[in-house]
Amino acid sequence: MNYVLPTVEWPTVMPVLIVVVTGILAVFIEMLWPKRNNNVIVGLGLVGLGLAGSSVLKQFGAPDGVTFGDMVVRDQVGLVMQLLLVGICFVAFLFSEGYLREKQIPFAEFYPLALWATAGGMLMVTTTNTLELFLGLEVLSIALYCLAGMSRQESKSEESALKYFLLGAFASAVFLMGIAYLFGATGSLDLNAITSVWPATTPMHHTLILFGVGMTLAGLGFKAALVPFHQWTPDVYQGAPTNVTGFMAAASKVAAFGALLRVLMAAAPLQEFWFPAMFWICILTMTVGNLAAVVQKDVKRILGYSSIANAGYILVAVLSHVKSPDKVGLGSTFYYLLAYSMMTLGAFAVVSLSAKGGKEGTRLQDIHGLWSRAPFAVVCLVVFVASLIGIPPSAGFVGKLFIFNDALAAGLTPLAIVLAVNSVISVYYYLGILQAAFVSEEGAVRNQSAKPGIGLNIAVLVCAFGVFWASFNATWVQKTATGTSVSQAQTVSTTTSPDRMGPSNPE
Repeated sequence: MNYVLPTVEWPTVMPVLIVVVTGILAVFIEMLWPKRNNNVIVGLGLVGLGLAGSSVLKQFGAPDGVTFGDMVVRDQVGLVMQLLLVGICFVAFLFSEGYLREKQIPFAEFYPLALWATAGGMLMVTTTNTLELFLGLEVLSIALYCLAGMSRQESKSEESALKYFLLGAFASAVFLMGIAYLFGATGSLDLNAITSVWPATTPMHHTLILFGVGMTLAGLGFKAALVPFHQWTPDVYQGAPTNVTGFMAAASKVAAFGALLRVLMAAAPLQEFWFPAMFWICILTMTVGNLAAVVQKDVKRILGYSSIANAGYILVAVLSHVKSPDKVGLGSTFYYLLAYSMMTLGAFAVVSLSAKGGKEGTRLQDIHGLWSRAPFAVVCLVVFVASLIGIPPSAGFVGKLFIFNDALAAGLTPLAIVLAVNSVISVYYYLGILQAAFVSEEGAVRNQSAKPGIGLNIAVLVCAFGVFWASFNATWVQKTATGTSVSQAQTVSTTTSPDRMGPSNPE
């Protein structure tokens, strides 16, 4: 039997390779460089991420296709998601070093682990192969498990890492079982086999496919923090170092929704079975996230529940596209992921100022008087909170408006109404964060905060500028992000490569 090596289109896989190699080089530098500071590693990471982002940008406008044995897909969905992941990691690097020093956990391991987590997410969003999807999920997850427990002198950090690991391992097992069911029913590792095999198979195969799709969605729902797979989110967000929490909140959302989108589009013929469940999951995610956030007194837990609610908003956009792909494109999904990443990363960057001298207080009263100690950062925090609420002319407002209109166009009026109502509910706890930052310092457990460094000021400035820039250039952002629909890309992946392992005869 002659084995033919798969052809590799190197520009397609180059962004992931650059990020992985940068992480490896960072490890070697950490071993050889005197541990006075991590500035060289930070610089290397920023350069590597810049090169990876440039490599992604060069592929915009290129024809869709598949490579690496049909395991890597190049389409607009993958390119946009990869660029978002690279940008998230870049911004996280800008403010992390100052925070890690103030927190007295100056471990250089953060940077290679964050790079590899980014690479795992990039794998997830550029494949329809379930095995590679699982590989990317595990690379992302294992790196995040380690990052969540970086503050080893704090029991809450160790607890968050252990809880995240145990629940994440269970979710990964469920996801892997779903892959096994799909392979058993379709004879293929490609998600597109669901579409081609479903009409021609027996009821027994239908049952296997439904179980496979359900378990796969459950595994991705955990990573995206969808209800009822959200229980880990507030505890892990609170216990993990704040820079890790910000990176995790943004990067895991982009990776999970990139993969979730591909699964749902491949399972479009099965909508009558899974759509009602996802419809109610979407409503519960928005509602539970916002109602739970109202009673929280810790800023990181508030933002954790806010992250859950925002996952519900993004799911509205995804479901609207899947329900009516001819009427609703993916522009709203991409746009809101961009807006969410900027305002969430920026908010966590400001919260990281509460670390000083090895201690950190993230309760609302612990950030009392932050305005007088870091006025520029708090001004940027006002921008992020306004965008999270959805006050015009912020990107958060435009993104929610896009999603609201998409839901109406797709005939999902109840989701549009629930989104609007929950946006009103969120005003209460978001304004509570601003109130805490502006009131006097009386009642605070710690009246000190770190002095904002250059990196943090640049990070919050980039995020704040991006919130307004994306708002005033919303149409351009949508047009640039939606060059090709995911359904077209999936058609390409099933027809362009002759060496693809197709579905076997279920009989």
